Amino acid sequence: GDVWGIGRRIGEQLRAAGLRTALDVARLDPATVRRRWSVVLERTVRELQGQPCIQLEDAAAAKKEIACTRSFGRTIQRLQDLQEAVTEFVGRAAEKLRRQESLAGQLLVFIHTSPFRRQDRQYARSITVPLRRPTADTLQLADVAITALQAIYRPGYNYAKAGVMLLDLQDRAVEQGELDLDEPGADRGRLMAAVDAINGRHGRGAVQAASAGTAGDRREWAMRQQRRTPHYTTDWRQLPIARA
Repeated sequence: GDVWGIGRRIGEQLRAAGLRTALDVARLDPATVRRRWSVVLERTVRELQGQPCIQLEDAAAAKKEIACTRSFGRTIQRLQDLQEAVTEFVGRAAEKLRRQESLAGQLLVFIHTSPFRRQDRQYARSITVPLRRPTADTLQLADVAITALQAIYRPGYNYAKAGVMLLDLQDRAVEQGELDLDEPGADRGRLMAAVDAINGRHGRGAVQAASAGTAGDRREWAMRQQRRTPHYTTDWRQLPIARA
């Protein structure tokens, strides 16, 4: 059970077959293991026999999609509250996008009510907006997301969740050019880098788009997090105090 790739269920089956140690597993015939169990366990057996089967990645591959979705601490109805939530979600997703040095070509926004609140009217809607130029600019993405939200928002519903997905991601170094027929847009690359640096130093949300509201506002949509694990290792104020 201490061998990677052998879970509780497979471990019980191996012990039932008379296998007790990793050496017993290493002596199995890989073809028999594949027929009786799975190709995953076969690879584990071959690894134990000294044959590399699972390649280690030096760096994680860039994500194909980046999403930020949250359930609200309580249901909300106001469009303003949804705009604040969606703006914050865009900011978090865009930060991840810039971290992997990518650009987004499409943006998806969704909202829905809770299917568990049977007393409420149900509503769910999403919309995908193609961007004219791929971007990693939080302000541009937030503007598009709010416009998309306004298109799918319907008053009178108790919304329980919203989310943003950045789609059609591409490497920032590889960009499709086009005829320069319009006025060039503002390049806020240095501004976004400064925002990421400030948030990295002073905490998430230290600097964000104004449409996300401020920490002092009463945010009806914020998660409750009443049972969140204390930050013993990252916050001096939450260190336990022992008194003799």
